[in-house]
Amino acid sequence: MNSAFKSIYLPAAIALGAGAFGAVLAVFLRVPAPFLTGPATMVTLAALAGLPVGIPARLRDPFFLLIGMNVGAAVTPEAVATAARWPGSLLALALAVTVMMALGAFFMRRVIGLDRLPALLAATPGHLSFVLSIAEEGEADTRRVALVQSLRVLFLTLLVPVLVQLLDRGPLPEPSARAVTALWLLVPMGLAALALGLVFKRLNLPAALLLGGMAVSGVLHGSGSMTGQFPPWLTAVGFTFMGSLIGTRFNGVTIRMFLGAIIASFTLTSLAALTALVFAVPVSMLLGVPLVAVVIAFAPGGLETMMAMSVLLDANPAYVAAHHVFRLFFLSALIPFAVARTRRSLARAQNAGGAGGQRPQGEGEASQKGGKDTSGDDHEGR
Repeated sequence: MNSAFKSIYLPAAIALGAGAFGAVLAVFLRVPAPFLTGPATMVTLAALAGLPVGIPARLRDPFFLLIGMNVGAAVTPEAVATAARWPGSLLALALAVTVMMALGAFFMRRVIGLDRLPALLAATPGHLSFVLSIAEEGEADTRRVALVQSLRVLFLTLLVPVLVQLLDRGPLPEPSARAVTALWLLVPMGLAALALGLVFKRLNLPAALLLGGMAVSGVLHGSGSMTGQFPPWLTAVGFTFMGSLIGTRFNGVTIRMFLGAIIASFTLTSLAALTALVFAVPVSMLLGVPLVAVVIAFAPGGLETMMAMSVLLDANPAYVAAHHVFRLFFLSALIPFAVARTRRSLARAQNAGGAGGQRPQGEGEASQKGGKDTSGDDHEGR
């Protein structure tokens, strides 16, 4: 019991306690995306200070389910109706997201030097919780993926308000208020999401519980069978956990690694923004949608931030919301496909290398190049 306390419960208590304090401090300081950036920063500082931080796998699953349900709640009948009116625009967005991911993965592999799978996950333009869920249950270098992705989110959440203020438009408005779903209604939805997530798990789908939560919640909210947003306090709890989980992956991060992640994140953000602009211009010209609305809809930023910006600029908020919801669900299908394809490619390369008496270079060398960090996994019960 004493050993379990030191290896499992104490690191979890420190991580979640530091994350909660970071969230409160970030709210007080009015930091963008406080329930994500605050906990991530505070737990990272705790890890760099040498404190034992970690969150056991069995504690992650219910929170991934909760976050998936929260993402699915963004689907509304209005967003579904708007999406049906712009199939060509959604197709262009799917192509843009695929190009962003391909260019980013190429950059992370060829320039930064990551192996194929972590390069792919680090380059994903959005869906942070889904990406980290896959990284946590696979062989990817979760520390580098979490570092690059969390910095990308931070760049985006800091950049958008600054850009708006430079345009002399004032501060970002609060998202439009929606009725809050009664807590007791979330119980049967959560049970259905859990059941579907377990089915997905049996089918070996990545991030199965998060996908189950997204699917059930998305269908119920998109069909109008369930209305309203998640209770704000529950949303805050879910993203505080996610921010804390990000911070636990920074054990052993060096200054050189951190600076490299900053360069990588800034480059990925720039590539994504440029790609969004390249696709947005012809879509705007062909479909007659204002360019600012298409750019905001195609930018891989957080749903809440992009929605607030569309309201502020009067840039067709329904159009923007439909595209960002579509992007999340498209990534939910694209990422598992790309991960499975990458793993098959690595397996073929290993088999070919073994048959030829050689080991393929550049792949499968995570243990030598600092792949997935296992130094903090002993206390995670795995």
